[in-house]
Amino acid sequence: QVQLVESGGGLVQPGGSLRLSCVASGSIFSSYRMGWYRQAPGKQRELVAGITSSGITNYADSVKGRFTISRDNAKSTVYLQMNSLKPEDTAVYYCNAFRATGWATTNDYWGQGTQVTVSS
Repeated sequence: QVQLVESGGGLVQPGGSLRLSCVASGSIFSSYRMGWYRQAPGKQRELVAGITSSGITNYADSVKGRFTISRDNAKSTVYLQMNSLKPEDTAVYYCNAFRATGWATTNDYWGQGTQVTVSS
């Protein structure tokens, strides 16, 4: 029902910036909670930032003040603006879309991931 395609990853020096984009298709974007997750080699996937349908955001402590999540429902797109990047931000970043379709049923979709590497 939903396909997610991430873009914007790449190689950046410490202190640099990147903007990740995730475009959703196949359903009504505005009904989903959206999130960015990341997974570094040998580590568990972790939530980086999330945004609700109404625009409420939350961030991992490690990125708060540096990263900003936003969404454009008209474009079915969620963004992650990443500033002041650090080597420890290096990971594969994944876009996630989630909604409850009933009291015990959900839709949960993931993008393919985009690599972010922060290195001198």
